[in-house]
Amino acid sequence: MTSTKPLALCLTDVFKQYGDHVALDGVSLNVPEGSIFGLLGPNGAGKTTLIRMVAGITAPDSGRVEFYGSNLIDEDLNNIGYLPEERGLYKNMRVGEQALYFAQLRGMDYHEAKSELTTWFERLEVDGWWDREVSDLSKGMAQKVQFIVSILHKPKFLILDEPLSGFDPINAARIKTEIKRLRDENGTTVLLSTHDMSSVDELCDHVALVNQGKKILEGEVSTLRENARAGRIDFKFRGNLIAFTAALGASAILHSVHSYGDNVNEMVLGIPTNTPIEKFLKWATSEVDVLSCSPRKISMDEVFLRAVNKAKR
Repeated sequence: MTSTKPLALCLTDVFKQYGDHVALDGVSLNVPEGSIFGLLGPNGAGKTTLIRMVAGITAPDSGRVEFYGSNLIDEDLNNIGYLPEERGLYKNMRVGEQALYFAQLRGMDYHEAKSELTTWFERLEVDGWWDREVSDLSKGMAQKVQFIVSILHKPKFLILDEPLSGFDPINAARIKTEIKRLRDENGTTVLLSTHDMSSVDELCDHVALVNQGKKILEGEVSTLRENARAGRIDFKFRGNLIAFTAALGASAILHSVHSYGDNVNEMVLGIPTNTPIEKFLKWATSEVDVLSCSPRKISMDEVFLRAVNKAKR
């Protein structure tokens, strides 16, 4: 999909092979600037290879990786923050000492890094752990420290690989808030790889789905949801079910129906995508007592499953 926004990242026909295994097979991807872009796919789909390519850890065998309009080069890595799925803190170092070390690797001055770290440690409630050893940290607390380290140098492009792993619901919500704040206040572009579809629903503007090394879906979340909805609506009415379904005829597909007392019926209907819901509602009110009528809400779980199953077929 071509976005009207400038692109932070553009992959064109990227191919990567390890021995006999093709990890990425001609993948093209457009990540709009200032977006939270979800990178989705089953295990082994090629997401990690793609992420490592963008992070400068590996290079494509062929194809192009462009960063803000130019080929990705080593100097660009200072503008990239990376939180890998594999956690990489040194267990025998003290928390504050290690955070300062990583910040200075990113080119930050010691005093600037210390000031920024103090602010972030307080914000994410890690401040009491500055002089403790990393080995004392819980999984969630270690994850907070790594998240802080990945964003401390204020990168304009941030890669987050399963960033909510190990968090309880309260801290997961806190990290989600910070991710959205980075986009909204700092203009940070975020590439988010996750299996947590509720996070995709809540955070992402755009997504791409890869499977077996190929991209099988890409676009704005709202557009993909609407396409997956395929004209389905949730419809509830009071009236004669048999007479109403007979009146429907071939003008709608009946996906499911539940009947309750007092002639109340609830159903999922599929109406042609070129038929406005208002037109259907006007007709329905002449047939039955309409209690509610709304477009069916489609989760990213369903979008994901439909796309994978379609690709298999």
